[in-house]
Amino acid sequence: MSLIFAIFTPILIALLIPFLFKRVPKIHTGWFVLIVPVALVSFYATYLPSIMSGSTYIDELPWIPSLGISFISYIDGLSLLFSLLITGIGSLVVLYSIFYLDKKKEKLGNFYVYLLIFMTAMLGVVQSDHLISLYFFWELTSISSFLLIGYWYTRDGSRFGALKSMMITVFGGLMMLGGFLILGILGDTFSIRELIAQTTTLATHDLFVWALVLVLLGAFTKSAQFPFYIWLPDAMEAPTPVSAYLHSATMVKAGLYLVARFTPIFAVSEVWVWLVTGVGIVTLLWGSFFAVKQTDLKAILAFSTVSQLGLIMSLLGIGSIAYHVSGDLVTTYTFATFAAIFHLINHATFKGSLFMIAGIVDHETGTRDIRKLGGLMSLMPVSFTIALIGSLSMAGVPLFNGFLSKEMFLDATLSLQHFNLYAMDTWGILIPIIAWVASVFTFVYSLYFVFHTFRGKYKPEQLPKKAHEAPLGMLVSPGILATLVIVIFFVPNFLGNTFVKPAVVAIQPLTYAVPADVGFTIKAWHGFDSIALYMTLGIFLVGFVLYKLLPKWTAIYQAIPSKLSLNKMYDGLMNFADHGTNRISSLYMTGSIRSYLLYMFAAIIMLLASTLWIKDAFVISFDNLAPIRFFEILISIILVVGTLTILFTKSRLTAIIALGAVGYTVALFFIIFKAPDLALTQLVIETVSVALFLGAFYYLPKLNKHEKGKEDRGFRLGNFIIALGVGVMVTLIAISSHSQKLVPSISQYYKDTVYSEAGGGNIVNVILVDYRGFDTLFEISVLTIASLGIIGMITVRLAKKKGDRKIENK
Repeated sequence: MSLIFAIFTPILIALLIPFLFKRVPKIHTGWFVLIVPVALVSFYATYLPSIMSGSTYIDELPWIPSLGISFISYIDGLSLLFSLLITGIGSLVVLYSIFYLDKKKEKLGNFYVYLLIFMTAMLGVVQSDHLISLYFFWELTSISSFLLIGYWYTRDGSRFGALKSMMITVFGGLMMLGGFLILGILGDTFSIRELIAQTTTLATHDLFVWALVLVLLGAFTKSAQFPFYIWLPDAMEAPTPVSAYLHSATMVKAGLYLVARFTPIFAVSEVWVWLVTGVGIVTLLWGSFFAVKQTDLKAILAFSTVSQLGLIMSLLGIGSIAYHVSGDLVTTYTFATFAAIFHLINHATFKGSLFMIAGIVDHETGTRDIRKLGGLMSLMPVSFTIALIGSLSMAGVPLFNGFLSKEMFLDATLSLQHFNLYAMDTWGILIPIIAWVASVFTFVYSLYFVFHTFRGKYKPEQLPKKAHEAPLGMLVSPGILATLVIVIFFVPNFLGNTFVKPAVVAIQPLTYAVPADVGFTIKAWHGFDSIALYMTLGIFLVGFVLYKLLPKWTAIYQAIPSKLSLNKMYDGLMNFADHGTNRISSLYMTGSIRSYLLYMFAAIIMLLASTLWIKDAFVISFDNLAPIRFFEILISIILVVGTLTILFTKSRLTAIIALGAVGYTVALFFIIFKAPDLALTQLVIETVSVALFLGAFYYLPKLNKHEKGKEDRGFRLGNFIIALGVGVMVTLIAISSHSQKLVPSISQYYKDTVYSEAGGGNIVNVILVDYRGFDTLFEISVLTIASLGIIGMITVRLAKKKGDRKIENK
C-alpha cells in the first residue's frame, strides 16, 4: 500500500458505505467501517522502527502538473504520530459508535460516509508536503466536520453549531491560504521541506511576518484558540462519537500540527514566539476559568479542551525559543516542545475517554445536565471508574499520565527566566503565574465533572430514563483509553522514545539529526528542590478548597455582562451580515431585468474605459484596411435605419420586424466576409427569435399606451446614455485592437497546425472541436440541460393529460 493510497483509502471506502447500508441492513455498518482505521493504524505502525532511526518517506501523485501541484505524502516523526492518532483513536471511536448509534433510528450510511471523508482529510493535512494540497485537505476537514456536527440536522442547535464551526474555521483557512501564497512566492516553491531550507532568506523579507500572522490565524481558528474558541462549545451538539473524535484527537489538533510543522520556518521571528506562547497561555486560562461555569457535561469538556489546547500551544511557543539560543539552553527550550507532544498524546487518551463517558451518561440517563445528575457511582461503577481515571489525569494528579506532562509544562514555563530576549525575562514572568492559576481551575473543573455526576444524591425523578450501566461494547473504547492513561504513567519513556522523540526531531530539524539526539527522560519525581513540585502542591490545595466552596464563589460568573461575550459579538456580526447585506442588496436587487442590464452595461463601460486609460491603449491606425465598397455602405445604412426604427416606433409589430431586419442584415455581412456558417447560424437564430417575440408580445399592451411623463423621459435618457457608452467603448476597443498588435495573431498557428496536429481539413470545425474543445463541450452541456428541461415539461404535461382523462372516465 502506497502512502498516497493510504490517505485516500477512507474516502474510497466511503463510496461503498451507502450500498452496504442498504444491502446488509441486519449488520451494523460500523463493523465494516471499523476495518478501515484498524488496517491503516497497522499499516502506519510498520513505519515506526525506521522513523525512530531518523528515516523519512515520500510518495507523490501529480494533481495539476501544469501548475506544479501534487499530492505529496511526507512521513516523518511528526506526521507519523498524528497519522497513528487519527487512525488509532478513529478505530476506538468507530467501535464506540457501533454501540452508541442505533442502526434502526440513525442514518448510519450518512454518518460513516462523513466520518471516513473526515479521516482522509485529516491524514492529508498531516502528511502533505505541498502547501496547496495541504490547504485542500484543510478545507475538506472544515466541510466534513460541518457535516458531522450537523448530523442531527433536524435540531436547531446542530445546524447552528455546524454553521458556526465552518464559518470560523473557513475564515481562518482563507487567511492561511494567503500566508501559503506569500510563502510560495517568497521561496519560489510550495514544498514545506524546501521552504524550511530557505528559512534564513525568507525571514529577511518584509512580507515574512504577514505570512506568519496569516498562517497562525488558520491554526488558531482550527485549534479553538482565544478569541476563536467560541465554535467549539456549540459543536458539542454533534453525536458523542463525533465529539470524541474531532475534539480530542483530530480536528482541533490540526492547528497544533500546523504550528509544529511551521515552527522551523517561522520560529526565527520574535512575533512567532510571542503570538504562539501568548495566545496559548491566555486560551489556557480563559478555557479553564469558564469550564467551571458550564452545566452540560459536554460543554465542560469543550471548555476543558479549549484550555488543554492552549496549554499545548503555549508549550510549542516556548519550545520555539530554542531557535534563538545556543548551548545548553537549546536543550532547555526543546524540552518544552517535547512536553507539548507528550501532552498532546496524553490529552487524546484522557479526553477521548471522558467524551465517551459523557455520551454514556447521556445515553443511559437521557440527560447531560449536571444539575440533574448525581449518585450514579453505584449504578454505573465501571463508567465512574473510567471517568475518575480520565478526570484525575486531566487534573494532573499522580499515577496518571496527565500528571507527568503537567509537571513538564510547569517546568517549561519556569524556564523563561533564562531567556532575556524579546522582554521574556520581564513580561515572561507572567506566564508561569497564569499557568499556575489556570491549573488550579483545571483541577476544579476536573473534580466538578466526575464527582457532581457520579457522587452526591441520586435524582431519578429528574432523569428522562432510569439510569443503568452501559453495555459492555460501549465501555470497551473508553476502557482502553483509561488503561493507556495509567500505563503511560508507569512506562512514559517507552512512549517518549517511540513517538515523542521522532516528532521533536521533525520540529527541530536544525538541532537534532535523529531521535537518539533528543536526550530527555520523563520522570514522575524530580526531588524536593523542584519548584514545579511546590506549584503542584499549591494547585491541589487551592483547587480542592475552591471545589468545596464552589457554590460560594461561582456567582462571579453572573457578574460578567453577557452582552460583552464573544458569542454575542459573533451573533451580532452574523445578524449584521444577514440583515445588513439584505438591506444593501435590496437597493439594487429590484427584480427588474432592465435594471440588472443597466448595472452590467455600466460596469462594462467603466472597466473598459479605465483599462484603456490606465494602459494608454487607445491607438488609431488605418493601415492594412480593405477598401469599403458601395454595397457595404448601403447595407450599413439599412442596419442603422433598422436600429433607429426599433428605438422610435410605437408599434411592437414594427419593432419586431425592424429587429429581424437588423439580424438579417448582419447575416448579409457574414456572407460578404465569407463566413457562411456564421451567416446560417445568424439566420436561424433571427428566424426563431422573431417568431418567439411575436408569440410573446401578442399578450403585451401597445407601446403607445405607455405614459410619457418626466420619469419616462429620464428612463429613456439613461438607456440612451448607456447604449451610446457601450457602443462607443466597443468601437474604441475594436479600433485599438486593430491598430496595435501586442501579440502575433493566432490564426497563423491554426493554419500551420490544423492538418498536421489536429488531423482535420476544415479549419472552422477543427477550431470548434479541438482547439476550443472545452468551449464546445460546455455548449453541448447547456443544450443537454435544456433538452432535459424540455423532456421534463413534456412528461409533466403528458402525465397531467392522463390524469385528467382518468378523472373524466370516472
